[in-house]
Amino acid sequence: MANALIIVDVQNDFCEGGSLAVPGGAAVAAGISRLLAAEPDRWAHVVATKDYHVDPGAHFGDPPDFVESWPRHCVVGTSGSEFHPELDTARVEAIFHKGEHAAAYSGFEGHADDGECLADWLRRHDVDRVDLVGIATDHCVRATALDAAREGFATTVLLELTAAVAPATTDVALRAMDGAGVVMHGQPVIRDA
Repeated sequence: MANALIIVDVQNDFCEGGSLAVPGGAAVAAGISRLLAAEPDRWAHVVATKDYHVDPGAHFGDPPDFVESWPRHCVVGTSGSEFHPELDTARVEAIFHKGEHAAAYSGFEGHADDGECLADWLRRHDVDRVDLVGIATDHCVRATALDAAREGFATTVLLELTAAVAPATTDVALRAMDGAGVVMHGQPVIRDA
C-alpha cells in the first residue's frame, strides 16, 4: 500500500490579493513547495483539488453571509482559479475539480478531467494513507479530511501547512477532525489568533 499528499485548494483567490483571501495562504503555498523539495520521497503520490466554479448558484452571495454564501471566487477561466505561483505543481499527478454547479467543500466531491473521483483514484493507486495540506483549515481542508477518514483512509492533516479563516470555525473544525480519528500535527495559520 502507499501514501499520498492531497493539496487542497491552494489557488490565487484563496491567497492574499484574491477575492476570498485567507491570510497566510501564500506562505502555505511556498511551505508546501519547500516540503516537497526537501522530502521528495515522502509520498508515493501527490494530488491536488481545486474549487472550480461555473455557476454554483447560492454559493455566491451578493452580499455574501460568509457562512453559506461567499464572494465570487475560483471561477473557471479566471486567474483566481489557478494554483498560486508559489505552489510547485511538478509532482501533482491529478487535479480534482469541485463545485462547478453547486457548493462543494470536500475534494472527495470533485473529479479529474476524465470523470474519476478522488476516492477511486486513490484506491486505483493502492493508497491507504493520506496527508492533507492547503486552504482553508476550517472549510475545505476539514471537509476533505473528514471524507478521507470516512472513506477508510488513514488521514493526517499537517496543520502548519494550512491556513484558516477564523479562530472559532477552526476550533470547531479541529474538534470534528479529532472526533473522526484524523491525526493532526502542528498549528494552522489563523488570522486574529
